[in-house]
Amino acid sequence: MSAGNGQTSFSTEDTPPSHDAQDDGAVGKAVAAVAVVAVGAALFEVALLPGIALGVAAVAAPKYLPKLGSALNPLFKSTVRGTYKFAQKSKEMFHEAREHVNDAVAEVKAEAETAAKESERHAA
Repeated sequence: MSAGNGQTSFSTEDTPPSHDAQDDGAVGKAVAAVAVVAVGAALFEVALLPGIALGVAAVAAPKYLPKLGSALNPLFKSTVRGTYKFAQKSKEMFHEAREHVNDAVAEVKAEAETAAKESERHAA
């Protein structure tokens, strides 16, 4: 800024906004522009809206994805833990069911063999 005597004066009031504030403004402007386009697309063709939503997500993802990832990490861990426990329980259940089926098949075979021996004894 000119101080009136040909020299430039710098004050803290004239400092440009921070890079984060510019990013927020850019993302906000992009989201507003996409919202206007979405309203226009809804008037002409509703099928365009999912693509517009994906575009908005693509614009916002780089800024908010790291924050979202750290927030969802406990949920992800508990989901993996629950899935692992469910897999172990189902594996045990299938193993037990397989044993029951094998036992039933063995009983049927034994009954069939004794019936065959009985019929051979009666035939002889």
